[in-house]
Formats: sequence, C-alpha cells, structure tokens
Amino acid sequence: MDLLLSIEAFVRVTESRSFAKASRQIGVARSVVTTRVKQLEQHLGASLLHRSTRAIKPTEMGDAYYQECSELLVRLNEMVLRSQRDSVALKGTIRMHVLPGFALGHFSKALLDFRAAYKQIDFEISVNDRVVDPVQEGLDLVLQLFPPASESLVERRLFPVRGIFCATSAVLRRAPLLHPKDLALHDFASYSRYPWGDNWPLVRGNESIPTILKPMLRTNSVHLLLEFARSGAGVAYLPTMVAAPDLLEGRIERVLPEFSAPLLWFSAVYPTSHRTTAKVKAFVDFLRDRFPVEPHWDVALGFPPLSRVDRDRT
Repeated sequence: MDLLLSIEAFVRVTESRSFAKASRQIGVARSVVTTRVKQLEQHLGASLLHRSTRAIKPTEMGDAYYQECSELLVRLNEMVLRSQRDSVALKGTIRMHVLPGFALGHFSKALLDFRAAYKQIDFEISVNDRVVDPVQEGLDLVLQLFPPASESLVERRLFPVRGIFCATSAVLRRAPLLHPKDLALHDFASYSRYPWGDNWPLVRGNESIPTILKPMLRTNSVHLLLEFARSGAGVAYLPTMVAAPDLLEGRIERVLPEFSAPLLWFSAVYPTSHRTTAKVKAFVDFLRDRFPVEPHWDVALGFPPLSRVDRDRT
C-alpha cells in the first residue's frame, strides 16, 4: 500500500462525498479509489467512512482523521511548490469554470499570454454563470461573480464588477430618464441572477434609495442584454466589463449615472487542498497582475478609484 496515495483518495472522497467524483479528480478508476480507501482503513484498523446507496460521509474517527490528512496534503503541496525552481516544473491541466461575461471579451488574450510563459499547462474550460462548488464538480478553479458555494473554499477577489444603466440616444428621445422611477416609461432588461430580485438597493453617492424595478426581460446572458441595449429595444443594466467598448465608441450611452446597485466582486475560487498547487497558484497570481483592482475598462470610463472601505474588502 502507498500510504500517501491512500490518504489522498480518502481526502478526495470525503470532500466530494463520492467515489466516482474522487476518481475523476485523481485521474484513476473508481475501483482504484475504493481499494486505496479500504487499504487505509485496514492499515488503521478502523472504519473511516459510512457508505450507503444514498450518501457517503465520514465516521467520527474519519472526520477527525480527514482534518489531519487534509493539512498533511497541503503541507506536501507546499514542499513540492518550494522544490519547483522554474516554469518547466509547472505542467498539467487546469480544469476550470468561467463566467461568460468575462470569458467573452477578456479571457482569450489572457490565456494566450499565460501560455506563452507556461507552455506545459493546458486548460479545460466550461463557460456558465452558475455558482459551482469546484470540489463537487471536480474542478481546480472557478472564476465567478458571487460568493463561494462553501465556506471550505478559498476565495481570492480579483476586481470589482460595477453595473450601469445603458441605452441608445434614440431610446432617450422617447421619454426622459431623470430618476429610476422613469424606467417604467421604457422597456427595461436586467441580469436574472442578481441577488436582489425586483427590490433594487440603488445608491446615489452615500444615499440609499431602495427601488422596485420590474424588468420586462430577465436573462442570464449579459451579452443578450448588451444586444438589447445596442438595438434600441430599451434600457439595460449592464456590467461595465461588457458595456465598456460600446460606451467608449458611442453605440450606447450611460443613463441615470448618479444611480447604481452595489458593486459585486469577480473572484477566483478553489478548494483548500489546491491552495498551494503550483499551476493554480501561478494562474491566479497571473490574473491578479493582469486584472488589477481598478480594471482598465473602469479607468477608461472615468470611474473614481474604490474607497478605502471597498479596497479593504479585497
């Protein structure tokens, strides 16, 4: 029995609550994972997992042993990382999940530049706006808009995501837009996954202005929202990282500039056990350098720097 391989199998099964998911994460057959866990239990002379047709969960001893084993794997990863002296040691595949609003328009050039420095790292990328648990999905990294699905995950904030109201000049000629209540005079479109629903926590400066807004179009596609605004169909609330090119080139205009919903954060989220995985650390560090806390599209649009309070939250 290889004790370290058996410990790794036990940790992955405990985290994912699945032998099948653990086998995909490790890259071996499910039967191999099952055998390794059984060998570890025989070595310890105790049962570590409760198994049933519906669920897998650790026994009391297994729960305590998991904490020690998880910490051991982290320390081993740290030792491996310290021994990797150059980028040649950084290789393998990063399996990740990326938010569409970032993947389309910003991500491909970043990947190209990263690959120029780390030629032995490949990527498997799914694009979706769901908040996923990378442990449950067998992923190394998730780039998402909302907080992590589990407190056991590591979150590293990359940059703020500001939202703005946008429309064409033709739309603005139909009816004035001086206050959010004037949106009732227009067809309004918004992202369907905002946590506030129809009760928008709008702010104007330091003033809170709770407002009920009922969009005629709700969609999880921010690029459909951009097309809605660009075509003159009405007013859309868009993230600046998607709307900036059209705003700067005059295809759409910002409306109600004094009003906005609270900014959100675009974050890198990954399992605790991947904290010091060399390839993940290298890629997240690259993203933090490439996309600073004041993203270039917000600087181009003239947004003021974040307040000290907001910066302290990064």
